[in-house]
Amino acid sequence: MVRITEAECASNEDHSESSSVPKLDENTTWVQDGTTVAGGKRWGTDLGSLNFPSGICVDDDETVYIADYSNNRVVEWKKGATSGTVVAGDGDKRDRADRLRHPKDIIFDKTSDCFIIADEGNRRVVRCPREIDASLETIISNIDPSDLAMDDDGNLYVCDFEKHEVKRWKIGDTVGTVVAGGNGKGVHLHQLSNPTCIFVDKDQSVYVADWGAHRIVKWTKDAKKGILIAGGDGFSRDPMALADPFGVFVDDLGTVYAADWKKHRIVRWLKGDPQGSVVVGEGKDGNAPNQFCHPMDIAFDKHGNLYKTNKIIPIFYEN
Repeated sequence: MVRITEAECASNEDHSESSSVPKLDENTTWVQDGTTVAGGKRWGTDLGSLNFPSGICVDDDETVYIADYSNNRVVEWKKGATSGTVVAGDGDKRDRADRLRHPKDIIFDKTSDCFIIADEGNRRVVRCPREIDASLETIISNIDPSDLAMDDDGNLYVCDFEKHEVKRWKIGDTVGTVVAGGNGKGVHLHQLSNPTCIFVDKDQSVYVADWGAHRIVKWTKDAKKGILIAGGDGFSRDPMALADPFGVFVDDLGTVYAADWKKHRIVRWLKGDPQGSVVVGEGKDGNAPNQFCHPMDIAFDKHGNLYKTNKIIPIFYEN
């Protein structure tokens, strides 16, 4: 493991975990038919296809960066492109330090012009400069990274699926600090159960898609337990109950968005409102423009358009 340096961890003003958080309100709606911006109709290894895409981030110029999980690479799709460009990994998953193996998430640091990648199959987090043929540098090892986030101070957060916790690395740290979970697998509010995705707000509160507990929880800074935001009632008959949530995003008004994996939809909860609503998705698997299969991650561009990972990457335009 190497020390996390200031060059590697820029603030949200400088890096692009996703594009600038859009200005949305309770009346914002989205066109229900998505438009494909990356990938094809089938899994594939060519640069016009994706194979189990996982994490996603969208830059301010609407370039989409995708952790192409089963293709062992990170690809860049510029706006309007019909194929992607490999920016890290080469599809070879052999256990070597210069290879990616099942990358799960990606964020982009504009200050150092590099990517930070959750290299799940190699149990590490790596840094990769954007120049051609750049080498991968391991910055955190011995971890099962399912997602990454960064706060306004440049602190790096890593979601550990296997250890049921989220850790934070401040600039200069060589050892991370547990900021959510860390008390074994479980459904109590001081525990997590196979967390898959995180979002960190301006107050350094950590929102967690707690996959195994079917819920979204919020851990405020220095908290000893989380606050239930949504779900947590398992596979109940409540139509808004979550089932294996994967992705989570929070806008400037505190509205929480979740990729409801098993129910094939994106849902949201307004701040302080326990009753959620469906944003997009019919709730069933399908190939129609208003359907999708097991959404994993969600992102917004600066215009408020919604992106999610699936077999393809569709965009749902704000109305």
